[in-house]
Amino acid sequence: MKAKVSVLKTKPETVLEDYSRLMNLADYKKHMPEGVPVILKDNISWHFLYPGANTTPWQLEGVIKELKNGGYNEQIAVQNNTVVTDPYKGERLNKYLPVFKKYDIPILYNFKSEDIKWIDYKPKGKMLILDKIYPEGIKIPEYFLDKSVIHLPTVKCHIYTTTTGAMKNAFGGLLNTKRHYTHSVIHKTLVDLLRIQKEIHPGIFAVMDGTTCGNGPGPRTMTSVVKNYILASADQVAIDAVAAKMMGFNPMDIDYIRIAHEEGLGIGKPSEIEVVGEDVSKLNFGFSVGNNFASSVGKFIWFGPLKKLQHLFFHTPMVYLFVFASFFYHDFFWYPVKGWPKVKKWLNETPWGELFKTY
Repeated sequence: MKAKVSVLKTKPETVLEDYSRLMNLADYKKHMPEGVPVILKDNISWHFLYPGANTTPWQLEGVIKELKNGGYNEQIAVQNNTVVTDPYKGERLNKYLPVFKKYDIPILYNFKSEDIKWIDYKPKGKMLILDKIYPEGIKIPEYFLDKSVIHLPTVKCHIYTTTTGAMKNAFGGLLNTKRHYTHSVIHKTLVDLLRIQKEIHPGIFAVMDGTTCGNGPGPRTMTSVVKNYILASADQVAIDAVAAKMMGFNPMDIDYIRIAHEEGLGIGKPSEIEVVGEDVSKLNFGFSVGNNFASSVGKFIWFGPLKKLQHLFFHTPMVYLFVFASFFYHDFFWYPVKGWPKVKKWLNETPWGELFKTY
């Protein structure tokens, strides 16, 4: 049986209605049990507004609105932080807060003990790597148990995984702040996380925004490219595969997609995926990951000659030196010098930028 991924072209004037149609084309109600709370897992790759990097407010609103119309009234946004991303700033600068307020969506923060407790979890399925990364035990947010989840990624490249989408979006929500331990084995980590999700969530669905996509060394320092596409699927592997193919990559050459396919956790081969809506079989954005200074340093440490020293670099207080260096480079050099001029152009010269201003 083929996996199903829906793909639509959209425009600002109809985007909310298009998200509703998109989700129904992908049969979301078949995969999201009635009466079960739904976790909204948005994607904040960078707390700054940067087109293509983060969940868009219309993506968030379109999904919330359709879920409400479909009878899924208990929706909860769950945010996570990273060593270089501020979720409070992210949800404010990317205009999520007005959407949450409009639809009365509560927000929980998985890094706040008063919101969410982390518990030991013993996976039922065999782990490829997580049990070795965390020999003291795997911990997950207790709140995630027995709740459905909708992932809200964007269509973009990633310096470590080539592309990033639905599968990578679980990385922040299901792993604690020591998730950087897994970077050198990131592909197997994402497969393990998908296996865990299938054990703890009654329903899993993904809705991906490609109205503005990210080409280049993502998930932050990219070139924003308006493409006007949106995607949805209950198969996390399949939606990532279709997005990867649209970007110009062979999905089965991307390890996390290939391994998940081989492990039977989803479909990664395009020939085994039914795409409904738009015909994107010949689409090729011609994206490439590329490099910048920060990504080159990261690859050198995680996958290059210094790989053997990772425990020293990232399992000791030395990690804060790398955190500060990344934070300083991205927030105080790259964004004001290179990023903000691109953002201003997008805000003032694209219809999506104009729509963003209305939130």
